[in-house]
Formats: sequence, structure tokens, C-alpha cells
Amino acid sequence: LSRTAPAFSDNNPVTVVIDAGHGGEDGGASSKSGTLESTLNLEIAGITNDLLRFAGVRTAMVRTQDVSVYTEGGSIQQKKVSDLKNRVRFVESTPNALLLSIHQNFFPETKYHGAQVFYAKTLGSEALAEQLQATLRACVDPSNHRRAKPSQSVYLMDKISCMGVLVECGFLSNESECTKLKDGGYQTKLAAVIIASYLQYRQSLPQTGMVT
Repeated sequence: LSRTAPAFSDNNPVTVVIDAGHGGEDGGASSKSGTLESTLNLEIAGITNDLLRFAGVRTAMVRTQDVSVYTEGGSIQQKKVSDLKNRVRFVESTPNALLLSIHQNFFPETKYHGAQVFYAKTLGSEALAEQLQATLRACVDPSNHRRAKPSQSVYLMDKISCMGVLVECGFLSNESECTKLKDGGYQTKLAAVIIASYLQYRQSLPQTGMVT
């Protein structure tokens, strides 16, 4: 197998697991005006889910409401650990999963902008991330010269055994980009680019390794 061909076939279709990062009492990053990352993640994840299903792709969402997915723990840190373990368990229990994790970025300096894709160390993840990063640059922001990078120290990405990419859709710390990220039309554009990248990646696979 090449680095771009996971062991899926037409008779063994993939399920895209859509993870809207954070949720509930864990709001993630916050913009200066108080926009929570968890809210934007869920909105973009929901649109992505709908469009993927419309395209005939099997999907599963880790969360569909503004909730954390922890099941144990008293302290905030214990709940966070439980939440992450449950996300991994959800992905790993989904047959033929491909993880798509949606997040927003933040940096103290407000000048930074642009979506960036990170990938797990599993087979096919790097190629999908590179396809997605290139399509985001071409279709959303030609001035974005960020490159796809391997995920580092992200529990969910480190622990999965399937293909996986994490999309940082933009910077909440950049006021102009944050305004766009809150716009439904822009969210749909991001979702459409994510889906187009996935479908294009799928078409690039050998017929014997095609995912559906």
C-alpha cells in the first residue's frame, strides 16, 4: 500500500467521524468579543455533516449539541481527560472510520490568520491533509501560505489508529477573520472545501483502495 491508500473498498466504505472540538463547559478559545471556539466548531461541523451526507458519504458526529462528552471526573482537568478518552473511544468503535476534527486557532498577536490542517501519523492522513490545505488556499484564501503539518501532542490525533486530520479553520484572535468565521455563508464555504478535498482525495486512490 502507498501512503495514500488506506484499506477501504467499495464493499467496505468509510465513515467520516466529525469531531466538533471542545463543548459545554469547555468553550475552547475565545475571541475578544466573546465568541467561543466550541460554538463555531459545532456550527461548521454540522454543515459539513449535512453536505457529506448529501454527497452520499457515511458520517457520525461526536457531538451534535453544546456539550462536553466526559462521563467521569470531579475536577475540570479530570473531565477534560474523560472527554478526550471518550472521543478516542467513539472514533475507534466506528468501523472504517476517518476522523475530521474541527477547531479554531488563537494566538496572542492578532495579525495571524488563515486555516491550517494537521494530520495524524496514520496511513493516508498526510496526503489528505495536503490536499485539504491546498484546496483551502486556492478556494478560500490565496494569501494563506500555511502548510499541512503533523499533529503534535494532540491526544485525540495521537491515539487514533485510523486516518485523521484536524482543521484549524481560522484565528479567533484576528478580528477580521473571526467576523468571517461567524458568518453562515463563510462556514458553508469552509465545509464545502473540506468535502471537495475529501472527494478529490478519494478519487485519487487506486480503484481497489477507493473509499466511499
